[in-house]
Amino acid sequence: QVQLVESGGGLVQAGGSLRLSCAASGSSINFNVMDWYRQAPGKERELVASITFGGYVNYADSVKGRFTISRDNAKNTMYLQMNSLKPEDTAVYYCRFLSPPRVYWGQGTQVTVSS
Repeated sequence: QVQLVESGGGLVQAGGSLRLSCAASGSSINFNVMDWYRQAPGKERELVASITFGGYVNYADSVKGRFTISRDNAKNTMYLQMNSLKPEDTAVYYCRFLSPPRVYWGQGTQVTVSS
């Protein structure tokens, strides 16, 4: 059974940095796409960034130039380097791995950016 384990969230001041990780356990399958989503209080979950197995990346406009998504296919692990954090980046961040038709979600990790 595949489980996604996230780590790296926390409290940081505006302008600071955090690095999130999401690792898959219980499987050696290749995941086509890995994504980061986030959900702020009272808002819908939104896509932050995605990366394909081959390394093609896509970012939400709100994080372009500040966040960097990467993955280690050998370790089935994905990362999100977040720089120049803003209070509006405060949210629960979720990772999602796709191996069609299966979709796997992490449990979420809280990121809080203070002004």
